[in-house]
Amino acid sequence: MQAAPTEAQIDTRLHSRKHQLAVNIKKAAPLYILLIPSFILVILFSYLPMGGIVMAFQDYKPWLGILHSPWVGMQNFQQIFQFDDSRQAIINTVIISTGKIILGIIVPVCMALLLNEVHNIGIKRGIQTLVYLPNFLSWVTVAGMMQDILSDNGIVNKVITSLGGKSVFFLGDPGIFRQLAIGSDVWKGFGFGMIVYLAAIANINPDLYEASEMDGASRWQQTLHITLPSMLPMIIVMTTLSLGSVLNAGFDQIFNLYSPLTYKTGDIIDTYVYRASLLNGQYSFGTAVGLFKSGIGLGLTVIAYRLAYKFAGYRIF
Repeated sequence: MQAAPTEAQIDTRLHSRKHQLAVNIKKAAPLYILLIPSFILVILFSYLPMGGIVMAFQDYKPWLGILHSPWVGMQNFQQIFQFDDSRQAIINTVIISTGKIILGIIVPVCMALLLNEVHNIGIKRGIQTLVYLPNFLSWVTVAGMMQDILSDNGIVNKVITSLGGKSVFFLGDPGIFRQLAIGSDVWKGFGFGMIVYLAAIANINPDLYEASEMDGASRWQQTLHITLPSMLPMIIVMTTLSLGSVLNAGFDQIFNLYSPLTYKTGDIIDTYVYRASLLNGQYSFGTAVGLFKSGIGLGLTVIAYRLAYKFAGYRIF
């Protein structure tokens, strides 16, 4: 049986740990200094503004300020589900973001599987570059492109009319606005996901494919029984991590694409908060809606990380 450490041994160990910590801090001091500007920016723009959350529980009046505006408790949160516009914004957000999450997983996986079958390195890299380029475009640029392409005089309507059909007001039609929002988001971002899944495919042991060829497996059978199961942990990680953004349908995109004609199906929580608070002066109600969204998003993010750790062994902390 091992003897318990003496007090002198404990003091020696503590002194050794403190010395090692001091050495590590001194060694990493330049990196900590580089972090100071970012740390200050995070404090100024992420933490200090959180004091404004108090407005969600007040009937905020700009001329009275936060300190003197009357307290109304949970009244603003109750109104979220009383107003038709706010309820519709929540529904639109869930539908649009869910569509983005589903197609944002399916399309990159399919493209990665298809591109993996291209053996010409030059063609493969060229396709990767082309599909990844839209990821660097801002939504202002993409929205301008869509307005030109889908306008009455755009190339799409010219093709439709040349075939004898009637021109379609794409960005002003509430019935197809959600599909356009989801489709354009997938087009813009699937290149990044495709590269992630290609990296997962590259890590698959090639001996598995050689063994399956000896057993007479076709390319489809190899994809079904080797490639997809090997990609599954990464697919689970990407899917569960995206669950935290189910109430984040993309303010930049929707704000640059929607119009009063498409509020019914295109207005999301972020754009609704923008109009309610900044344009209509309902600062307390807008803050309450934003806080409601953030609370739900935080809960979903925690659940997503737990699911990612349980099913794929992925964890950050």
